[in-house]
Amino acid sequence: METLKTLLLSLLLTLMVTAVHGQNGNYIKLREAFKTSYQKEAFEKWQDAINALESVYTADSYECNLRLGWLYYSAGNQTESMTHYQRAVELKPFAIEAKFGLIYPIYAMGNMEEVKKLYTEILTIAPNNTQALYQLGSVHFYQQEYEKASKLFSKVVDLFPFSYDALIMLAHTNFHLKKYREAKVLYNKVLLYNPDDAAALESLRLLE
Repeated sequence: METLKTLLLSLLLTLMVTAVHGQNGNYIKLREAFKTSYQKEAFEKWQDAINALESVYTADSYECNLRLGWLYYSAGNQTESMTHYQRAVELKPFAIEAKFGLIYPIYAMGNMEEVKKLYTEILTIAPNNTQALYQLGSVHFYQQEYEKASKLFSKVVDLFPFSYDALIMLAHTNFHLKKYREAKVLYNKVLLYNPDDAAALESLRLLE
């Protein structure tokens, strides 16, 4: 009986060691594939960078899907980019990283309503994410939805009161909303950041 136990224990240890070696080997291949993809990307050899990762790709890898989403987007293949970014989103639904990535191909395809939906989803998870607040505000601004844009830009300015991008966009938004006093205050703050800012100086001239 003791001999049988010893044999079983030895077999179990052998299987465990084999599994660990297999996992280590797979990881080394994965790391080398990522390294090659970065090297190829540096020279904008997008298909070579994609091929390097496709050789080790598994559908349940968040990292592979995220990276392939970016590479396919860079290569101009928006359909494949969306597919991989969407898989990454499904693998980690509470992460905002892949959602930001998914916006790239969707924006490139001109689907602005889906872009707004994704930024809104990001803000549901991370309400104070200034990148999402600013970008969604910009989408609303250029669609002439100034009230919605104002709320988003105002929140960025609350968090970063001396941020040039948010200040100038909130100033422009107030200008379009005919809130001229508020716009003037904001344009003057912009000029503290950049005393020669052409957009702020021209807008203030129009407000005189």
